[in-house]
Amino acid sequence: MADLRAGKTFVEEMRSIAMKFHVGEFMDGKWEPTLEGYLQSLVDSQMVFATLQNIVLEAKHLAYVELRNTGLERKEKIEKDVIWFQEQGYPIPKPSPSGIAYSSYLEGISIGDPAAFVCHFYNIYFAHTAGGRIIGKKVSNKLLKDHELNFYKWDGELGQLMQNARERLNQIAQNWSTEERRHCLEETKTSFHYSLQILNSIWR
Repeated sequence: MADLRAGKTFVEEMRSIAMKFHVGEFMDGKWEPTLEGYLQSLVDSQMVFATLQNIVLEAKHLAYVELRNTGLERKEKIEKDVIWFQEQGYPIPKPSPSGIAYSSYLEGISIGDPAAFVCHFYNIYFAHTAGGRIIGKKVSNKLLKDHELNFYKWDGELGQLMQNARERLNQIAQNWSTEERRHCLEETKTSFHYSLQILNSIWR
């Protein structure tokens, strides 16, 4: 069972659990990307981020309204990158089973399990600001002649955007029971399972 420690904000609890699942290869650089694999991962990520944004816009649960317009949204940024790759003459793949499965899972839990959905929302967006940027830098250096993709750019100061999102997530969790909070934390393993299926495409 996930541990709820006194004295920490709920986002700090989520971060503590998430750190247990981070993959060392991303942090120490012992991996080599392929362009074909990266494009597959990018298209799958596009589908997942679009699904996240659509869910919070539709807001089947009132809490999701708090997750709109955080400044962390990636859908439009990825769309620009896909267009750039097309202009360079690269074939753009269709979403893989991994991207489709994760998007479908998110849609399902967003309706009946908002605590689980919030876990995925946090881990997807915040992982991209950390390990995601490490991946982006390596892809840029190794494959794109240092071209910087929009996927790794934010409008505004990233640290402040993240802090604002943390405050919104903590506000949502204040209205949860202890069991809902525990359930959210325990969903972290599933979140990383789906995300790693997409990231694994990068070096195939």
